[in-house]
Amino acid sequence: MNTSWKKVQIGRQQQQEEKFQVSLQTDQLCRNVCSQVTDFTSARNFWLRRMGIRLLAKDPFYFEEATIFDIQEAFKNGSLNSYQLVNHYLDQIRALNPHLNAVLEVNPDARNAGGNLSLLHGIPILVKDNINTRDKLNTTSGSFALLGSIVPQDAGVIQKLRKVGAIILGKATMSEWDNFRSLDIKQGWSPRGGQGRNPYPTTYSPCGSSSGSAIAVAANLVTISLGTDLDGAITCPAIMNSVVGIKPTAQTIGPMARTMADAVTLLDVIVGFDPLDANATTTASRFIPIDGFQKSLKDDGLKGKRLGILRQSFSNYYSEGSMEANTFEMPFQTMRLKGATLVDNIELKNVEITQNVTATGEATALLAEFKLSLNAYLKDLVSSPVRSLADVIEFNNQHPIEERVKEYGQQIFLASQQTNGIGEAEKIAIKRMAQLSKEGMEDLIQEKSLDAVVFPGFSLSHSMAIGGFPIINVPAGYNNSGAPFGISFAGLQGSNATLIEIAYAFEKATKVRKPPPLI
Repeated sequence: MNTSWKKVQIGRQQQQEEKFQVSLQTDQLCRNVCSQVTDFTSARNFWLRRMGIRLLAKDPFYFEEATIFDIQEAFKNGSLNSYQLVNHYLDQIRALNPHLNAVLEVNPDARNAGGNLSLLHGIPILVKDNINTRDKLNTTSGSFALLGSIVPQDAGVIQKLRKVGAIILGKATMSEWDNFRSLDIKQGWSPRGGQGRNPYPTTYSPCGSSSGSAIAVAANLVTISLGTDLDGAITCPAIMNSVVGIKPTAQTIGPMARTMADAVTLLDVIVGFDPLDANATTTASRFIPIDGFQKSLKDDGLKGKRLGILRQSFSNYYSEGSMEANTFEMPFQTMRLKGATLVDNIELKNVEITQNVTATGEATALLAEFKLSLNAYLKDLVSSPVRSLADVIEFNNQHPIEERVKEYGQQIFLASQQTNGIGEAEKIAIKRMAQLSKEGMEDLIQEKSLDAVVFPGFSLSHSMAIGGFPIINVPAGYNNSGAPFGISFAGLQGSNATLIEIAYAFEKATKVRKPPPLI
């Protein structure tokens, strides 16, 4: 760098510092936020972003949109350490969470990192409030009914994360009880966390139930997060908050991140056999490459792939001529240019049935399975105010204001309480879902020799859920008002590696994600 240009940079830096000091006195938002952070650098960096000024190269580290690779490189060259990184995110949470309601509670021990060196060593992670952590954090599914309960041990994925030195920063908010208490509760709301808010202000909903996990990543309150998904609970919030979401094969816990590379780095740690969830993870572990999924992060991952465009889902989801509908034609062209073969205008058989949770039998099965699973979970707790679904229903009745029972009710809970295990009706429902999945997704993939299908947003999440099919969601654009929209790639069970190749190459070719405007 020549001397004259260096002088210009230094002069600009001094001007920015002077303007920052003035803003502390004149800019109400800057004054309110900067008074809550713990160090001058974070306060100044907030102001610079508010003024639309990107930090100069001489700054030690630029936190916004930082990837795991960026952070690890900064760790290596000494411009950042984990303690500073955690402090930065805690400052961001103090400043923005009162509006976003993405973080339920932070871990008081978050600054104490441990474990072995790895890509996730020293990286802060938020986990959804239904994933057990045996520490000072609560695990409550967003409900006051479980506040103060003590879990017997860390969930298997948490044990794996601690082992590699990741930092459990805190618990993310969620739709209470995975949005399974009532049909009327708003997406992203819970009694403990309040209403989660999408950081993109023109988007009306954060979706759920992994709402806080998506909001926090999108708003740069954390590097990566964990969500859970049975039917759209990662897919929908990932799309609505413009982040990457991965729902793996035969596993309910999945990563959420700002990039595919970050999501896959987290996925590599959490997948595999878990003795605490042996039934599900035994199946999932069969589909994991020996050396993990990192090798699937290929720039040419679209080359040679056959992708089925579920065209009607695009037509049903977006009106003809809309910005979203027109925008999707560009990614399709990009896929072709990158070597993919697009098989257009194909549809799932019986999609009008597979998208209806009652017609498929999914609702019947879930009502019975929820009661069985929840009762077993509550019974296993070391300490808990409630020990059964019936206890939770009674707790809600005894705390109608906190739980907003009059407004939202608890009709799904009441219906679930009336079930008596897996009986004939539930067995028929489970068999019906398997048959519909065979005749729909499985037959379509095989008959058309497809590697994956493509659909907009979360439009076909019900159809994918009944077969346990993996889904990856990637940002695809923003409409005229700035609200994000995304694209989903789905495949047969065991196609995780192929989907990662496709989604990563798509992300690299399009690069559309942008951070939300400052709150």
